[in-house]
Amino acid sequence: MNNGYGEKSIQIHNFQYMIELFGNFDENVKMIEERLGVDIIARGNEIKIKGAAERTILAERLINNLIDMLKKGEQLSTQNISYAIGLVMAGQEDKIKDLGNEVICLTHRGKQIRSKTLGQKIYIEAMKKCDIVFSIGPAGTGKTYLAIAMAVSAMRNREVTRIILTRPAVEAGEKLGFLPGDLQDKVDPYLRPLYDALYDILGGETYAKYRERGVIEVAPLAYMRGRTLDDSFIILDEAQNTTPEQMKMFLTRMGFGSKIVVTGDITQIDLPTGKNSGLVEATKILKGIKGLDIVYLTEKDVVRHHMVQKIILAYDRHNAKKAGK
Repeated sequence: MNNGYGEKSIQIHNFQYMIELFGNFDENVKMIEERLGVDIIARGNEIKIKGAAERTILAERLINNLIDMLKKGEQLSTQNISYAIGLVMAGQEDKIKDLGNEVICLTHRGKQIRSKTLGQKIYIEAMKKCDIVFSIGPAGTGKTYLAIAMAVSAMRNREVTRIILTRPAVEAGEKLGFLPGDLQDKVDPYLRPLYDALYDILGGETYAKYRERGVIEVAPLAYMRGRTLDDSFIILDEAQNTTPEQMKMFLTRMGFGSKIVVTGDITQIDLPTGKNSGLVEATKILKGIKGLDIVYLTEKDVVRHHMVQKIILAYDRHNAKKAGK
């Protein structure tokens, strides 16, 4: 491909598309310019792209795909534009059309929750089809948030009668005994990310009402022992910090009409040295069982600030170097 100077022109006759493409304070276009190394100028209903020939072609393909997304009624955000840029640079722009997905549910503010990456789309499809789903990936890939959104959707559709969320209360740098308050006060910090997701989706008032009625339960993993959970959407978060015994105990709590989602990041295991992760062991033992799926998300599925993706990659390179790979 020619690496000399190039210039491309795109006609956009819908002014609203132009506004959404550029974003607030031109943040979307600035990101495209920075990532692809091109200059983008708007004149009336025309966009001009200037730069190295190869890069202007990539930018043209990207913008045409983004316009197609707008025509389908999809909303552009810095997150899905950043992801689309990555697909174009990897020669996979044909997959951009798959970014538009059905809405999982609405938050109490009316915000639509849907998958933002191809990995997340696979994850959501797995939760729809399978009774047990393991989701493994780094921070920021939406493992927990999407699972809770699916649980809320299932409850609203009366597919389940309650939602149960749990986490192992593993001491990552702090001792439970030194934290103030009673037992619930001591474990609440470990459960805070689950509360935050529920507040965001349901709103504080609705969440408090559901919890008071027992429709939603948020509790440490130890509280699950000895129970059988029917007609429930059960989520085990931070599962990399379970022991094999705890994982087996949790999975065998499943009752009739229930669905289980297990999430975790196997690069952030906080168990004491010498203790095996129940999540790592379970993915080996249970692989291939019908009705169970294991979905792996990667740094490409990170939907937080773009720096999070860079941080994850940097740590992966560092750990690979330490391991001599």
